[in-house]
Amino acid sequence: MPSETEGLMELWRQRTEAALDHWLPSANMLPTKMHEAMRYAAMGGGKRIRPLLVYAAGHALGTAPEALDGAAAAVELIHVYSLIHDDLPAMDDDDLRRGKPTCHRAFDEATAILAGDAMQAVAFHILATAPEFTCSAETRLSMIETLAQAAGSRGMAGGQAIDLDAVGRELSIAELENMHIHKTGALIRASIRLGALAGDAGEGEALEALDRYAKCIGLAFQIRDDILDVEGETETLGKTQGADIARGKPTFPSLLGMSEAKARAQALYEEAIEAIAALPETAEPLRWIAGYIVNRIH
Repeated sequence: MPSETEGLMELWRQRTEAALDHWLPSANMLPTKMHEAMRYAAMGGGKRIRPLLVYAAGHALGTAPEALDGAAAAVELIHVYSLIHDDLPAMDDDDLRRGKPTCHRAFDEATAILAGDAMQAVAFHILATAPEFTCSAETRLSMIETLAQAAGSRGMAGGQAIDLDAVGRELSIAELENMHIHKTGALIRASIRLGALAGDAGEGEALEALDRYAKCIGLAFQIRDDILDVEGETETLGKTQGADIARGKPTFPSLLGMSEAKARAQALYEEAIEAIAALPETAEPLRWIAGYIVNRIH
């Protein structure tokens, strides 16, 4: 990674942490246990890929990072809420997340559910009220709509429902891709769109190019996750290796074979890079993130 891009990534991660710290209620505020659980799950962990995509999309279009902080925090809170709920015994029943006990293990199931619910509310409160957005009121509404659709039954939550229903069944590649376009890809696509909208980019060729990029990396992200579930190590992943196989979940390596799954991820990376080829040098962080997604080890 070029030093300039590396510096931007670190700056954006720091801005994400600061924004989360600002918007999440203090652990000393009633109800203290729930607020402590929210902070436990959200702060100081994770790759922060979705906030980085918000900043990188805005940066590509010339938007200052100050105008992107709220959108970055909002999308990460939706992501973390989904992880809390996905880890519950009624869902994936996981004990480890981001290298530490899952929220329901560190606290209890009821607190974890409430913490996730509250995070979702905070995310939309940010988009509705954050003062730093330079976009118009109409565009702010578009941002709220974008995140709502990505998080709901036509996006992430719907994808999780399909995922739960698919356990023990054999899916076609088209069905598997459709599941992950919703479960994983919808929020990644929303991250890119939020970054573009936060600077009032509006519609146009650049936004269309960014959306094509987002569709590609969203699916590539999940393919790489499936590969790591086979080839990764629990200590590196920060979550239990082999969990999807143990639950009988359909994955890209199980349907395509490992070599073909890796080739599919590489092809999606190349398609993503091609989609933003016409964007200026300020899109370089997006190019790096695409490469990171298909080559990461956790």
